[in-house]
Amino acid sequence: MITDKHISLPEGSIETTTTRLNLGPTHPATHGVFQNILELDGERIVSAEQTVGYIHRAFEKIAERKALYQITPLTDRLNYCSAPINNMGWHMTCEKLLGIHTPKRVDYLRVIIMELARIADHLICNSIVGVDTGAYTGFLYVMQYRELIYEIWEEVCGSRLTTNIGRIGGFERDFNDIAFTKLEKFLKEYPGVLREFENLFTRNRIFMERTIGAGPISAERALNYGFTGPNLRAAGVDYDVRVHTPYSSYQDFDFEIPVGATGDCYDRYLVRNQEMWQSLRIIEQAYQKIQDFKGEEATVFHADVPEYYLPEKKDVYTKMEALIYHFKIVMGETDIPPGEVYHSVEGGNGELGFYLISDGGRSPYRLHFRRPCFIYYQAFEELVKGSMLSDAIIVMSSLNLIAGEMDG
Repeated sequence: MITDKHISLPEGSIETTTTRLNLGPTHPATHGVFQNILELDGERIVSAEQTVGYIHRAFEKIAERKALYQITPLTDRLNYCSAPINNMGWHMTCEKLLGIHTPKRVDYLRVIIMELARIADHLICNSIVGVDTGAYTGFLYVMQYRELIYEIWEEVCGSRLTTNIGRIGGFERDFNDIAFTKLEKFLKEYPGVLREFENLFTRNRIFMERTIGAGPISAERALNYGFTGPNLRAAGVDYDVRVHTPYSSYQDFDFEIPVGATGDCYDRYLVRNQEMWQSLRIIEQAYQKIQDFKGEEATVFHADVPEYYLPEKKDVYTKMEALIYHFKIVMGETDIPPGEVYHSVEGGNGELGFYLISDGGRSPYRLHFRRPCFIYYQAFEELVKGSMLSDAIIVMSSLNLIAGEMDG
């Protein structure tokens, strides 16, 4: 929808006409269902108004009627580009409330899955920035390795995109040999692919001219808005939940936090690329730590919490206790202790938090998702005001706006 609007100026001034343009909610360049109403003077953006809620699904309200394990599939549908991070962030929140301590091997397996999810998220974001600047090759090239990541997830949990991976206390099953074989293949091949991807874009003159200086934000403004994740680090602030508030034994790993300086599209691209290198480094360390486990420790994939972990089917058919636990878990019959907890993880887009209040019933009294996309999308007008219409698309892509995470 395009409309013209005349602006009346003081006598003696030249009257100008601006154009109101709907960028979304179904425009293919928005990569999601959300709307931007842009006021344009020619191709220059005078103002922008963001609208969200087109795919609002009331997850927080639905969670008030669900048992803890039934909420996991809701988290899949937030940032669906890195769903396992959402799943495990929720499980860790439950574990904090329930006082469950997970074995080290479970922590390391979770780290592998979460860092694979981070790579999948970042390679999508950066390759789409390439597409929106006119380069399609990089996107097609790296997608085959997103598929390989999906195959690893499929071996672990049977799902690919909306994963429902893991359970409270760990995983529903151990990683099989095929999963580890595919992981080794990924660790062997993806570094070379990532180097080629960087060669395509990082010093490409057209890409640099389209992204350098587009959508910049200072560290102070980013903090005022509540930015976290790669978009905050691109502005020069080295905040990373994995380092500042370690979870899942991240303190056992050696890695760096990449930061930028100007907070523009180019810096956001660079930070995400460097984070993929750091994720590879973390996965290699975690995989080696898993190989070092011996005896019974080498087969542990879940904490000892029968109240929240479905027993094996053969036990359900032959043992009364297993049958009782199976029934109580499936029907949501286990009361959770009263309490109030907040837990956050470093999601693909920043600090993904879960604020859980329990009154001692079978489901949360209140649950709030801290969704990083929803928070930094508020800055979109400031980032694009005064720039060209084509820059608005690149800024949107470099922020990695995921409609599912914004609406919740």
